[in-house]
Amino acid sequence: MKKAMILFALAIFATGLYAQKVKPQDVPEPVKTAFAKLYAGVTVDKWEKEDGNFEAEFKKDGKEISVLFDAAGTLMQTEEEIAVSALPQAVADYVSKNLGGKKIDEASKITLADGTVNYEAEVGKKDYIFDAAGKFIKQDEEGAQDEDDEKEEKR
Repeated sequence: MKKAMILFALAIFATGLYAQKVKPQDVPEPVKTAFAKLYAGVTVDKWEKEDGNFEAEFKKDGKEISVLFDAAGTLMQTEEEIAVSALPQAVADYVSKNLGGKKIDEASKITLADGTVNYEAEVGKKDYIFDAAGKFIKQDEEGAQDEDDEKEEKR
């Protein structure tokens, strides 16, 4: 029992390090300025700090979008919600073959600063990352953390 409690405490601590909510006034000016240049007139729903970088989450044209900046205001990546049907067919094939026929709950297009496009497919509480052709890259546990954050916000 004691071992389980220690592991639980470590898990809580580790997830707290990954992404922390940040008040708008605590976001560096270069980051806010860069965001305003890219998305004039758009209001940020939530700011988070991840590994020294700042993520802005917002809605535009009915889509959920997040952008990640370094502390100097350099855009690192953009993640935009897309329809599951907009994913490359290879993504659906991978999920069908490797995940026991589970269904893709949500999908996103991720564009890195250098223009590289990746896709994210949320299956259950896990995110799976694919390249532009739909080739599997990695599994990302961030989706579970995001869901925990949303539950916390509703309390």
